[in-house]
Amino acid sequence: MKFPIKWKRDTGKIPGFGLSLGLSLSYLSFLILIPISSLVLYAARMPLKDYLHIISDERVVAAFKVSFVSAFVAALINFVFGFIIAWVLTRYQFWGKKVIDALIDLPFAIPTAVAGISLAMMFSAQGSLGKLLAAFNVSIGYSKAGIVIALAFIGFPFVVRTVQPVIEEMDRTIEEAAASLGANFFQTFARVIFPGILPALITGATMAFARGLGEYGSVIFISSNMPYESEIVPLLIVKRLMGFDYLGASAIGVTMLIIAFIMMLAVNYLQNHMLRGRAS
Repeated sequence: MKFPIKWKRDTGKIPGFGLSLGLSLSYLSFLILIPISSLVLYAARMPLKDYLHIISDERVVAAFKVSFVSAFVAALINFVFGFIIAWVLTRYQFWGKKVIDALIDLPFAIPTAVAGISLAMMFSAQGSLGKLLAAFNVSIGYSKAGIVIALAFIGFPFVVRTVQPVIEEMDRTIEEAAASLGANFFQTFARVIFPGILPALITGATMAFARGLGEYGSVIFISSNMPYESEIVPLLIVKRLMGFDYLGASAIGVTMLIIAFIMMLAVNYLQNHMLRGRAS
């Protein structure tokens, strides 16, 4: 006996949407939401007065300044040079291009401690670059400049890999149309190319900035780690944990989490505003 086939009304959703959404939310909850919520709830045990006392401590404030300023400067460096590297790898053909393209992901592959040791050996007083810079009375190893270099090293792949696909997918006919209207390369770049790349460039620089805020392994080897001078927030949190000050470490961690989240929201809002402006 044959039964008539009952067709379901098209709801506009792909098959298995509910199951996929449930698995995605469960994965995000176990991986991100639950650990972050646990940290926030643990820090909420302390009175507000004690929390404000911890985060307003002079040493803590100095560590926040070092972390945020260093990560911001490193993100600006990656903003410029990451774009240049992505442009060269996308628009030009040259010998060794595939090797250079593969090296971009090297900071993702090696442990951050290995990167820190390598940079410290290279920029130390006895290192290859350290000796050269010492002739000009410049010292990078065990200084704030070393922190910036370490953060730029671990963050630049985010910019390159975010911008590279956007450059590849850009319609070259728009550039040709601008050239046919009399625009030179710099005018075409400023008015046609760069506005289309800028949202992706901001996204990559933001990711590099966020990565730099939480970096620990590569920094502690090239920095002097001096309190009030070159001590970063992750190192300060580790020191608090080693001293069994779990509430203090949680308070500092939550504060850094809140500040980073607010900054990420602001950048995302700016990026969406720019995209809406281009669409209109």
